[in-house]
Amino acid sequence: MAEPFYITTAINYPNGRPHIGHAYEAIAADAIARFQRLMGRDVRFQTGTDEHGLKMVQTARDRGVPVRALADEMSGYFQEMRDQLNISCDRFIRTTDADHYAASQAIWRAMADAGDLYLARYEGWYSVRDEAFYDEKELVDGEGGKLSPQGTPVEWTAEESWFFRLSKYQQPLLDHYAAHPEFIQPESRRNEVLRFVEGGLSDLSVSRTSFDWGVPVPGSPGHVMYVWVDALTNYLTGTGYPGWDNELKRFWPADLHLIGKDIVRFHTVYWPAFLMSAKLPLPSRVFGHGFVLARDGAKMSKSAGNVADPLALAEAFGVDALRYFLLRDISFGQDGTWSEEAIVARANADLANSFGNLAQRTLSQIFKNCDGYLPAIHGHSPADAALFETIDRAVRGTIPNAFQELALSQATEAWIQAVFACNAYIDERAPWALRKTDPQRMETVLATLYICIAQLAVSISPVIPASAAKLLDAMGIAPELRTIEAIGGHWYSPLAESGFRLSQPVALFPRLDPPAA
Repeated sequence: MAEPFYITTAINYPNGRPHIGHAYEAIAADAIARFQRLMGRDVRFQTGTDEHGLKMVQTARDRGVPVRALADEMSGYFQEMRDQLNISCDRFIRTTDADHYAASQAIWRAMADAGDLYLARYEGWYSVRDEAFYDEKELVDGEGGKLSPQGTPVEWTAEESWFFRLSKYQQPLLDHYAAHPEFIQPESRRNEVLRFVEGGLSDLSVSRTSFDWGVPVPGSPGHVMYVWVDALTNYLTGTGYPGWDNELKRFWPADLHLIGKDIVRFHTVYWPAFLMSAKLPLPSRVFGHGFVLARDGAKMSKSAGNVADPLALAEAFGVDALRYFLLRDISFGQDGTWSEEAIVARANADLANSFGNLAQRTLSQIFKNCDGYLPAIHGHSPADAALFETIDRAVRGTIPNAFQELALSQATEAWIQAVFACNAYIDERAPWALRKTDPQRMETVLATLYICIAQLAVSISPVIPASAAKLLDAMGIAPELRTIEAIGGHWYSPLAESGFRLSQPVALFPRLDPPAA
């Protein structure tokens, strides 16, 4: 049985439509999930929407609609984004799902059985926008009063609440961080969390009585769970918890929680403490990626009017062009900027002019000069061997290693360098000239390129899945060959020995026009 790999995104808070930051996280997670499938892993990939909490209540009230109706509508937009951006998730979870209520109440009971929940009165600062409680020492002064560390407004809240003994887990958390330095990534996020926990942890208010839109607290009428208890538990829900008598159990603990840097604390302090209390294994890695910023480097927000619609961008430039740009141009883990001009420039340079042109030139010559049949190999030269070694090193070494390290921009950089090597080879070998002087050598050159292009298409398929599949279909590459192990490392490949016949090649990546001024 294949080794399991469980990856999750943060579940999106649907009090507004998806923006490019939501798309970035989904695309990155999808690329990682698809890469792990290429490596032969049994992947479970989960995303979804986080539909409870005070923000949803207030948004629904402002719009004059029932909160459930708002949740259904807004979750639908995120499901549309999943479909339009070719996100290959195995489960789109909604925190309003019945099995999620069962999982949330099960972990609550487990924490209660551990003696880690107690009833008291909460008085303190709360950010509705962040759905987060903050200690006085964390607040900053801003226009109009105190603000959270994120710069969001806070309000003084007082109500009866269940508390979780977070303070009890300060040392166990620090011990876990020390024993598992890979748990929090990248390093900058790990250092932030260490400083926060070393500064001391206060017990956490984990229920609310001022509204009823949430998972009811077992045995405590009038209380609903603090939205982060409910939200974080979605990762367990997706593995069948608390039943765990089925095949899904093998996916816990999660291999990777992929989240934005602004919610690292919830995933690396609160979540592992809840799991420790419930006597459940902790996830292997939590990676806090950076933000996609506007072209001027400003954080996007509805109030600033600079929010980008990812579906509009995908419609304008193509889904795979958008996916490739986001993973190529933004160093994963850091903030990055985008612009329509940058998407067009990257797609034209790498996809249309480099890889697309390489495939078009090669396949067109096979179609024209070999009657569409895959050319025979008549002995390889040192130049062929050198190209095979370059492609093999990228496809079976550099690119997989970069994906494993979540260095997504480095993976795409290694891929395009291998594409450049193929383009240099075709220019130097000039198969169009060999057609008259040495037809057998022409066939070998084209066969060499055909094998290399197939390997490059498979290796980039996690990033541009639809385009890669279209090319591999056109090349007659069987589905069972579309893995790293099956496609790479074979000079005398069965790819160049089949009876497949190419049809007239068509351009894989049409050149994009610059956006209108």
